[in-house]
Formats: sequence, C-alpha cells, structure tokens
Amino acid sequence: MIEQSPVDAAAGTAAEPTLNDRIRGEIEARILSGAWPPGYRIPFEVDLAAEYRCSRMTMNKVLVQLARTGLIERRKKSGSFVSQPKAQSAVLQIQDIASEVRSLNLPHSHEILVLANRKANAKDLLRLDVPKSPGVLSILTLHRAGAGGFCLEDRLISLSSVPTAADADFSCVTPGAWLLERVPWSAAEHRISAAVADPHTASQLGIAPGSAVLVVERRTWSVQGPVTQVKLTYPGDRHALVARFTPTG
Repeated sequence: MIEQSPVDAAAGTAAEPTLNDRIRGEIEARILSGAWPPGYRIPFEVDLAAEYRCSRMTMNKVLVQLARTGLIERRKKSGSFVSQPKAQSAVLQIQDIASEVRSLNLPHSHEILVLANRKANAKDLLRLDVPKSPGVLSILTLHRAGAGGFCLEDRLISLSSVPTAADADFSCVTPGAWLLERVPWSAAEHRISAAVADPHTASQLGIAPGSAVLVVERRTWSVQGPVTQVKLTYPGDRHALVARFTPTG
C-alpha cells in the first residue's frame, strides 16, 4: 500500500500530490492522450486498486471524481467507460470549435486537409447565395477531440468580402476562429439536417461508412456582404445541438 506524504506546514513546504491526485492524474492522462479512447471500458475497480497498490475505497473515490468531471461514465453492473464527446452547441450562437472541444475536457487539434484559392464556380455561388464572386477560399479542416475525429469543417470564404483570408496561416488557428477574431458578422443562417457518412467522410471522422452524422450548415454576412458558408459534419451518436431562447411578445 502506498502511503501519502504528510505536509510539513511548519517548514513551509508545498504539499505533495496525494495518492488520490496522482492516480486521477494518471488516468486522466490515459484518456486525454487517446490511449483510452471514447467508449473504452476501463479496468474494474478491484484491478485498478491492485495496479496502483491502493484500497478499493481510494479507487472508488477517484472514479467518482472522474465521473463528475464527465471524463468517464459508470454503468451499473457493466463497469466504467471513457465518455463519448457530447457537443452542446447553441444553434443560434456562433462558437469556436476549439473552445467547444476544450469545454468537454478534451484537447483540441486540427488538420487542414484542403486549402484552395480559386475562381468561384456555380456550386460556390449557390452556397454563398451570391450572383457572382471574383474568388473564394475553399478549406477542408478536420477537428479532433483527443485522438478521435470530432468534426469535419468544409468552408468557403468570399474573398470579395474578406480578401485578407487569402494570406492567412490556418496551421495554428482554425478558419472559424480566424474569422470570428477579424470579421464582425451582422447576420447568420443555420440549417441542420441528418445524413449518413459516405466512405470518404467516414474515414476522416473515424466512423463506419453509413453511420449517422449531424450536419450543420451556416452562412454568415457582414456589412460588406456574404462572408462565409460552412458545412460542419459531426458523428451523429456523439453530439447534441441545444438552443436557449425566451418567449417573444
């Protein structure tokens, strides 16, 4: 059994992490690193107690704390499992995906899969809802929560409204965050639908082809005109969209 180190208050030394803190920190690290991915069944309480050479009571307290933070789910007679990310986004609010992921106590990362500065085609004009456009920036971004795919972002930016986007570096900042920081928007339109993942989308999100996905399409405007149209595709079994509103009149 590992003993906790006493705090030497008289000497003014800082308290060392307790056994409880050390165990919780190690389990959190396994989850956040992706070593224990969403849905993973973690070892039983008695096995974890043996691994960490502690009492079952101590291990039970650790698991209760992890469940309270939302990192794990404890199911009666089944054990404990790493929680699936459940995004709760306000439908009528534009949020940064990176912040949304971090609110789930998971690390965010993103990868730019496609970046093309090109002349607008008929499909682009329809997406932006404009009769003509000199050019668009087409960006496909994969967002990850931990090691798992969180969202696929297919975005068009109108270069007539946001010409500086052509020179932006999206390797460190996501396209959505870049726009929120630099372009005040005056109006937005959301369209929400359900779909099934085609093989290409499924491969990028790490789900099976034909799985249900939640699709959020958003178009935003500024005083200069249409700014961007984005299609956000989420694995359908991990996400919920929530809108908060008050009665009118």
